[in-house]
Amino acid sequence: MLRFFTTWGFYGLYKCSHPVASCGTKCPAFSFLPVSSVSHHRVSVPTRRFSAGTPVYKDALQSNSDKTDEVEKIDLEKWKSVMRSNVADDDEYLGESGGDGSSLETTRELVAMWRQAGRLVPQEMTDEQVKILAELTTKSSKKKYLKYLAIKEGHKRARKEKQQQRKAEREAAMEEKRGQVSDAEDGDGQTQKQVKNSFLLQFWSRSLDKLLAWRSAQSMVFGQPLVFDMSYDSHMSRHEIENTVSQLMEVEAWNRRAVEPYHLHFCNLQPDGAYKKELVKRYGAETWDRLLITSTDRQHVNLFPREQLVYLTADSPNILRNFDHSKVYIIGALVDRSIKSGLSLANAKRLKLATARLPLNEFLHWEVGAKNLTLDQMMRIMITIKETGKWEEALKFVPRRKHDGFYQQETQKNITKNGVRGTNVKEWW
Repeated sequence: MLRFFTTWGFYGLYKCSHPVASCGTKCPAFSFLPVSSVSHHRVSVPTRRFSAGTPVYKDALQSNSDKTDEVEKIDLEKWKSVMRSNVADDDEYLGESGGDGSSLETTRELVAMWRQAGRLVPQEMTDEQVKILAELTTKSSKKKYLKYLAIKEGHKRARKEKQQQRKAEREAAMEEKRGQVSDAEDGDGQTQKQVKNSFLLQFWSRSLDKLLAWRSAQSMVFGQPLVFDMSYDSHMSRHEIENTVSQLMEVEAWNRRAVEPYHLHFCNLQPDGAYKKELVKRYGAETWDRLLITSTDRQHVNLFPREQLVYLTADSPNILRNFDHSKVYIIGALVDRSIKSGLSLANAKRLKLATARLPLNEFLHWEVGAKNLTLDQMMRIMITIKETGKWEEALKFVPRRKHDGFYQQETQKNITKNGVRGTNVKEWW
């Protein structure tokens, strides 16, 4: 075996591992090195050629110009971006959280790099979105947030294209109509202005807005107060706060269109809190200042007598059987996708307030899901129970996916089914 490491053997290994040999023409896959044993018998040992990393399918007769063409076809910048993105994927945390200028610029460069690599990222991002992205720590959270922004941007772009298409169709229809009118006028030889003839007066939307605003202004003086507790921003994520603000906007819209609106109070609304920032962002600073509601950073216990306050929560053992117009009902402005049960009840007990829950089990045959309703659903229920005083009418706004109808309707269905069965049996006899 010592002869395996002779000069001839090392020369063979060197020849097999030389780069020129690996780039040469196709040759047999194995070569045989003679090894002499103790008995001087010649044994051929198959050995595989060594490669320096260059593919064996390269042709040694390939000219240098062809190799140069292949090198020039590679996009160096794109390759760098892909390699940088791959390196970034291996890191558990991407970037440092912070709101300084350097961190924001680094985040923008990261998004641009991922965009060049072909990932699902938005084309444009605001400074606020970049700041939110920079505050995220994990790789998965950054990817999910960028995917959410990209999908949202795509929906917005598609909606804008549809609007432009409808606008172009309307303009084309108007041009066609003008052409027909001009042709008719040229045929008659006289120009007359066409006026719509109708016995119905046109009701302008501006007049409706004035009427609804007048009702809201009256409710701020004479209406029954309805309080929304805004002290749950620390228990929710950014996405949940956005959903809460969207529901609060629907609450204000439903209340404004009611026959007898409530006097809405947004209590515990901190000036620098997440609720206030999102509300001002959605409404606009000017519209928010003109909104006919009362927003304050004070607690509801400091605005109303404690004996008049009733906190509505799904975890309360007390049932709200009759609506009291002299009470001030409190609704927690909370959207909890993880269903944090007992949070609003604990808040009410800490403040020593009376609690109540809607009579869902007493009127509805509950099927599946938690007994937590959205804020706009609660608003419509409270408006209807105030106007009619009937829970059968108010609880119609509970989603049908959560219950199988009212108990009275279910009893009538069973009676009808039993009656039909009894009739069939009687006729059969």
